[in-house]
Order: sequence, then C-alpha cells, then structure tokens
Amino acid sequence: MAQPHSCCTHQLPEGYVPRHHKTVDPAYDHFLISPEPLSLDRACALVREDDAGAISTFEGTTRGTFNGARVIRLEYEAYDAMARKEWYTIVSEARSKYHLLGTVMHHRVGEVAVGQTSVIIAAASAHRADAINAVHFLIDSLKARLPIWKKELLDDGSGAWKQNEAIDLSVHQPTLDH
Repeated sequence: MAQPHSCCTHQLPEGYVPRHHKTVDPAYDHFLISPEPLSLDRACALVREDDAGAISTFEGTTRGTFNGARVIRLEYEAYDAMARKEWYTIVSEARSKYHLLGTVMHHRVGEVAVGQTSVIIAAASAHRADAINAVHFLIDSLKARLPIWKKELLDDGSGAWKQNEAIDLSVHQPTLDH
C-alpha cells in the first residue's frame, strides 16, 4: 500500500524512504567564498542526483541602483573561517527543518560589477516544498548571520559598508512530519 510523503500528497511505494541526509556532509553540502565568478550551472551540478525531484536556487546579482543613486560596483569582504563555521550551523538547522539531499552556499568576495552574481544558494530534495523552503531559509540565514560585509560604491564617488540585515528567521517553518 502506498503512503503519502510528508510535504505533499505524492504517494510513495510501500517501504520506500526518500534518501535525504540529516547531517551536514561535504559530499552533499558545498560552501565556497571566492573572488572568482560564480556559476549557477556548477551549483546545480553539485546537488543534482537521481533522487532529486527538485532543485531550487537563488542567484543574487549586483543591481545598478540603490536609493536612487547609480551603483558602480560592490566590494565584499569575509571572515572565511568564521563564515565556514556558521555555514555548518545554518546547514545543520536547514537539515533539521527540511528533507534535503544537497545544498550549495557560494559567495563572492572582492569587486563584483553591476549585473554579476554575488551569491548562489541551491537546495535539492525529493519534493519542491523542501527545496524551495530551504533556499529561502538558507539565503535569509546567510544575510543575517554570516560574517560577509558589502560596500556599495556609487557613481558620485561615495561608498558605504552595509551591516547584515535584521531578519526574523522564526518565520521559516519546518516541513511537517520530520
């Protein structure tokens, strides 16, 4: 007899348990801070696998304006060792909330021109609800908690370092029946 999956009404074969991972594993969870351009295709390839029915992504890019001023570029700095430690905690929390097969959290440092990618988040799961919700949780957690700082350089010669955003992470509810 088929049984419903916890995040939807999809029926699973009797005895089938989707292969998802409860703990952070570098074989399935990928973190990168790099001055090199980021690749959405590479991020998706890192989490793609046969059991994944969904890969959800977020790609953050440098926009050309801020509060009516023209942005020339962004500059990012990161405390890599601390960021890696906090990433591990964030992915552990995501895995406790959602059925995940793999995750990616990649962030640029250095100069990032308008239109270029600053951050990529990806999550793979058997079903879309887990992947979509995990990506939302992961990007909000990165913005609120990782020691990565952004300076916006404007066409008038001014620039300002931005603080991490105050984000209410309690709005991210886990997938039921975990």
